[in-house]
Amino acid sequence: MRYQYHPLGFEGSRIAQGFWRLQEWNMTSADTLSFIEDCLDLGVTTFDHADIYGGYQCESLFGEALKQKPALRDKMEIVTKCGILLPSESRPDIQVHRYDYRAEHILASVDQSLANLQCEYIDTLLLHRPSPLMDADEIAQAFDLLFTLGKVKHFGVSNFTTRQFDLLQSRLDAPLIINQVELSPLALQHFEDGTLDHAQQHAVTPMAWSPFAGGDLFSGVSDKAKRVQAVLAEIAQEKNCTVDQAVIAWLLRHPAGICPVMGSGKIARLATAVEAMSIQLSDDDWFRVWIASQGQPVP
Repeated sequence: MRYQYHPLGFEGSRIAQGFWRLQEWNMTSADTLSFIEDCLDLGVTTFDHADIYGGYQCESLFGEALKQKPALRDKMEIVTKCGILLPSESRPDIQVHRYDYRAEHILASVDQSLANLQCEYIDTLLLHRPSPLMDADEIAQAFDLLFTLGKVKHFGVSNFTTRQFDLLQSRLDAPLIINQVELSPLALQHFEDGTLDHAQQHAVTPMAWSPFAGGDLFSGVSDKAKRVQAVLAEIAQEKNCTVDQAVIAWLLRHPAGICPVMGSGKIARLATAVEAMSIQLSDDDWFRVWIASQGQPVP
């Protein structure tokens, strides 16, 4: 078998736990540590972060919890992102919401994330969103230095088109192993624009943010949302599972190897997602959801 980029592959869990709302969960450091341990006990070892989450606070909250039991670091894969500049109270020097992929900024962002997370390396660093001013050669220089210094093991991107992905990959020796994009039964654009085909071709793991479409799969009021809700409810009844499990099973059914990123701070919700890994959807089941989302039969 031949891979163009000779990828090392993503070594994380099939379900990831996201911490973009950690600040909103109002957990004590001990509570957060307990939550992390519960995730690991469920076999969820991949933890998704970004420097900007929670107004630049979530990485630090996670790091304070991990500091209490640093041996847990070897049992997890930490994914974090950089590149978005977000004006906030904690970053008064940032005046404009924009992107920054200068080598200087990437290196400084990684150092800050390592300090926040209180660990010595990041498993996978993602560029958070593509920038029209992205200089692939300069990014490659930063990546090479971070890898040489042992600060980052692997690299990837988030919300990149296939052309943007290939541009950056063309300057790198090591493979980009992740493209994190929006994927759900209500967000089909990346199923159709070649993103998932590209992921299969190059053995890139697509991580799915907002797998429940921001809650619209449960309470959305558009005609599209209502159609999909009805079909998911039917499948859930047939499979003796919950609607959210039907959604996760639908994403996991895709051959690109989608890794859904869960965002709830309730361990029971994560346990439900893990249980969905055992639910087998037929092609008929999968296409029923697809057709409901499209609002018309396949051609």
